[in-house]
Amino acid sequence: MEVQLLGSVTVIHGDVHRHVVSKRVRTVLALLSLPPGTPILYEQLMAELWGERELENMRNALQANVLRLRRILGSLTGRRGDEVLRTVSGGYLLDLPPDAVDAQRFLSLAARGSAERDPDKAVRLLDEALGLWRGPALFDLYEGPRLHLEAGHLEEQRLCAREDLVAARLRIGEGRGVIPELRQLIAQYPGRERLSQLLMLALYRDGRQTEALDVFHRTRQWLVKELGLEPGRDLSKVYQSILTQDAMLG
Repeated sequence: MEVQLLGSVTVIHGDVHRHVVSKRVRTVLALLSLPPGTPILYEQLMAELWGERELENMRNALQANVLRLRRILGSLTGRRGDEVLRTVSGGYLLDLPPDAVDAQRFLSLAARGSAERDPDKAVRLLDEALGLWRGPALFDLYEGPRLHLEAGHLEEQRLCAREDLVAARLRIGEGRGVIPELRQLIAQYPGRERLSQLLMLALYRDGRQTEALDVFHRTRQWLVKELGLEPGRDLSKVYQSILTQDAMLG
């Protein structure tokens, strides 16, 4: 069985894909999948589902949602639902290996791709990691504090993986091919200095030194105006290297 969280929450077993209709049931599944095999206390689940609201029989309401999820998991796997979603001391546990959840596979592949020294292997790993995404992480759930943090972390790691993939492609000589993607990313994240740094390097290697320098000045202008900050050391170093046409940039 596989749980998909990088987009709409879906459960897969063999060729069968099941979208979980109930928003509360989807939320319970997502919480128990981050990561699976980790007990989640009743109180944590109730806080995510209902926040600070005081409801009568809140524990019973939680149990009803867990029962619905167990029926879904049982019907897909042919196992008893309470074997897949187990009751443990003070809470529940989803009895699946980490790689049964796409979010966990993504984090593992992205970390391996980031650490890989061979750029061709890095490109393959990072392409595979990013290919797992089908939409926003943890889409259409009740977003309590834990899921809010988890979604933010996954989206940040997705952006880091995109940066790492561009850097790896630059290392294998695909500078011209990454320029449009970098421009699009910078339009979305104008204060993200590594994107500007990569675009400057790609433009410089494509023989467009003036455009590369313009990227620095636009980024600096945005940082000063919006954040009151000067560019960091890495971005400034690339700028100076372009000015002097440092051979290391090639």
